[in-house]
Amino acid sequence: MHHYGPATNKLARAVMDYALARIRMDPPPLDGPRHADELERTAGPTITEDGIGGVEALRVFGDVLAPATISVDHPTYLSFVPAAPTETSILADLLVGASSIFGGTWLEGAGAVHAENEALDFIADLVGLPDSAGGVFVTGGTSGNLSALVAARHTAIAKRGRPPGRFSLIASRESHSSVASAAAVMDIDIVSAAIDDQRRLTGDAVRTALDGMSPEDREGVFAVVATAGTTNMGVVDDLVGLAEVCAENDLWFHVDGAYGGAALLSPRTRGLFDGVEHADSFIVDPHKWLFAPYDSCALLYRDPDLAAAAHTQKAGYLDVLEHERSPSDLAHHLTRRARGLPFWFSLATHGVKAYREAVESSLSLAEATRSIIADHEDLELLEPTGLSVVVFRRIGWDKSAYQEWSDRLLRQGLAFVTPTKVDGETVLRFCFINPRTTEHHVELILSTL
Repeated sequence: MHHYGPATNKLARAVMDYALARIRMDPPPLDGPRHADELERTAGPTITEDGIGGVEALRVFGDVLAPATISVDHPTYLSFVPAAPTETSILADLLVGASSIFGGTWLEGAGAVHAENEALDFIADLVGLPDSAGGVFVTGGTSGNLSALVAARHTAIAKRGRPPGRFSLIASRESHSSVASAAAVMDIDIVSAAIDDQRRLTGDAVRTALDGMSPEDREGVFAVVATAGTTNMGVVDDLVGLAEVCAENDLWFHVDGAYGGAALLSPRTRGLFDGVEHADSFIVDPHKWLFAPYDSCALLYRDPDLAAAAHTQKAGYLDVLEHERSPSDLAHHLTRRARGLPFWFSLATHGVKAYREAVESSLSLAEATRSIIADHEDLELLEPTGLSVVVFRRIGWDKSAYQEWSDRLLRQGLAFVTPTKVDGETVLRFCFINPRTTEHHVELILSTL
């Protein structure tokens, strides 16, 4: 099964040809989902006693399975948070798989981990964290938020000497759904603090929430979660005020920049992030607006020793790892691929200037789109929106009209734009992160409304 012979060589060439052809597509087909019974019928049985052979498996993938997946890197994929990996990052992802790297420990993956650490240092410098900061690449924001909050709780217990009756964190209703998921996994409570008229969580709101608690409940608060670019609206919380209230009350300050953190690269938006340099932990997803393939979240700690105290796994067979800090020590994982290498490879290849310009292009397109919508007689902007997110309503439409329009555009292969909800109202939302998305694409989509 593992012998590299003529058949494997033929398959390798076919796979590389397919991969290169996909990379060269500009744009790729948007494609879309298919019903399960249709896929079962068209793919046929693939797991068999004797195998169907690599060439046939590749045919099934290319002809049946791949077209049943939406191309997230398509320039008119504007839903959720898209992805736009560079060609170099995709090629590096092939290298990671081909190299059979175990990225969990320094002992086994020192070279790869060194490169990942260089990329993490680049992000830490953007954030303004001290030179002693460190971190790890995990699967996504959900894993990053969970791991950071586990470290925060462990630190709180170490400081206090004992856990309270019930732990809790403070966040806003605009925080990412993964924060609630992390709280459920950790069996802790979320105290929801009010947002201001700019949809931000502020330091004053956290103070108000703390003041309204009983002494017993107040004792259980160990962290505040801020969002640096909310997924739905692109809003950056009041990081300066939140950092101050965390310092005053000895609370862990976690900043979720999974989507918006990339805007630290832009001089026009850097000021929105003032205060982020005080974070105890920070996340940003390179597979979103930093042009890496799935899956990759950069998780950083001001003091990595606190994370290691919470996450380092102990076992007899792991004793040999105690001499060097390993990625497995800094998050809720042990086994991991070197998922930060594609980001490092692309950043090293193209340079910071190219990344800055790519982020700037999305910010400029968002500004232009807001102007176009403001001048459109049938459309109305929702404010405030920020960074590269634009939210708007089609005057006179209800939920079903939005969904019918969204489904039609996807069927036609024109665009993938899904509705969202803001304060209970169904509206439309664009999220720009792909440098290949242009004003022409926007105008084409808006012309269908």
